[in-house]
Amino acid sequence: MGFRLEGIFPAALLPLLLTMILFLGPLMQLSMDCPCDLADGLKVVLAPRSWARCLSDMRWLRNQVIAPLTEELVFRACMLPMLAPCTGLGPAVLTCPLFFGVAHFHHIIEQLRFRQSSVGSIFLSAAFQFSYTVVFGAYTAFLFIRTGHLIGPVLCHSFCNYMGFPAVWAALEHPQRRPLLAGYALGVGLFLLLLQPLTDPKLYGSLPLCVLLERAGDSEAPLCS
Repeated sequence: MGFRLEGIFPAALLPLLLTMILFLGPLMQLSMDCPCDLADGLKVVLAPRSWARCLSDMRWLRNQVIAPLTEELVFRACMLPMLAPCTGLGPAVLTCPLFFGVAHFHHIIEQLRFRQSSVGSIFLSAAFQFSYTVVFGAYTAFLFIRTGHLIGPVLCHSFCNYMGFPAVWAALEHPQRRPLLAGYALGVGLFLLLLQPLTDPKLYGSLPLCVLLERAGDSEAPLCS
């Protein structure tokens, strides 16, 4: 289920670093739009009072701690080991995110209940959310298999919840859109370049899920090596 000490430090740092590289453009955008400079921002991030305020905010706890931990525990740590021996790793990586995406359909009920928009726009928004949630679920499933740890997917999930979906349209209209769009392109390019090296299983020790499949007489070499 991804709870082990072997290779835990690279498993916590490298997947998060990889995800932050993918979000290079949005991070640049956030920095450009932030009224404070880097030093002031670091003071706020490191201040105990800021963390105490966050920990007392139930919405922050839900989005940054509870949801990432419980969703990754259910859809990656529990579901993948059950599906993989039956379907193989590849189909399991593609199947788990579908359940993960469907689990977010409760937002439709909330929006319909409170009449937040028209029915058509609500369902269109839900379809869009389902699409990128499935893609993200496949990515964290890939991380879980390649690192053999749960901590990487949880931290990446928390980071992505904080960042939200990249505001590409806002970037296109930004006063500094050229360097910003270059940051978007560079982030995606570096992510694709570093995806395999930074998730190399050799960095994280033995992979429990791959060992389980080997004992069952089934090994998926592309993901396990």
